[in-house]
Amino acid sequence: MIRPPQLVPGDTIALVSPAKAIEVTHIEFAKKYFENQGFKVLVGSNASNEYRYFSGTDSDRASDLQWAVDHPDVKAIICNRGGYGAIRLFDLVNWANLLREPKWILGFSDITNFHCLGLRLGIESAHSTMPLNFRENSKESLESILNVLSGKPNEYRWKANPSNKPGTATGNVVGGNLSILYSLLGTPYSPNYENAILFIEDIGEQVYHLDRMLWAFRLAGVFDRIAALIVGGMTDMKDTATPTEWTVEELILEHANYRSFPIAFDAPVGHISDNRAFICGRSATFTVTENESSFLQ
Repeated sequence: MIRPPQLVPGDTIALVSPAKAIEVTHIEFAKKYFENQGFKVLVGSNASNEYRYFSGTDSDRASDLQWAVDHPDVKAIICNRGGYGAIRLFDLVNWANLLREPKWILGFSDITNFHCLGLRLGIESAHSTMPLNFRENSKESLESILNVLSGKPNEYRWKANPSNKPGTATGNVVGGNLSILYSLLGTPYSPNYENAILFIEDIGEQVYHLDRMLWAFRLAGVFDRIAALIVGGMTDMKDTATPTEWTVEELILEHANYRSFPIAFDAPVGHISDNRAFICGRSATFTVTENESSFLQ
């Protein structure tokens, strides 16, 4: 995997909105935050626009992303929010300059599409919180972004969940939003899950749909190939009027039955305030004990 260069104070960050529309106040807050850390910040010309659901037309959003990819001074591209729309830009952007001059792409949720694209291109990217959430994020989640950009390691520890499966694994990290990963199964952009540490998160899904996605992963052989599973925020899950009464833990353990890989729930990643950065495509060490889980990358 190609590792984008680390940033130093004075380097330039671009803020773009490749998916849903976002209020300009969130962008201004993020711009000030990074400027206070010593970085220069450029904002895409369509970043705060609105076209129907999106921050501009597909062409507008692709233009901003192309501008950031091609800009000679930009070292990192931070997506302002998710929602939906990133995948619509895959064929509208010429990614060649990203290979010639690699730069970080950061974001989560719908931006998982770009992390899977990065894995396909062989370039590391960072699953991280985004400007939409900066005001509510934990100090640790924002610091984890700065560590990624500056080349410092991140180490996370969190309390044990009774449903965890102990063990240790080392492998390349892949993952992100489960619905996006599910939508890419069978395409050239589905990650290589062989001996990977897979992390997943999601929001607002029906519990039965979680089961459906896990069945797809199971039938695709994903659970036969991964080295470990990290489960982050499964936020605002909904049950049906006639309830299934399934829990997230119950479903995941059912689909991982008879597999020996370690599993940890409640990881600090996802649609939660403590949403820390995970580098897609980079090796990490993951350990689950009776008392805690830890992740070092």
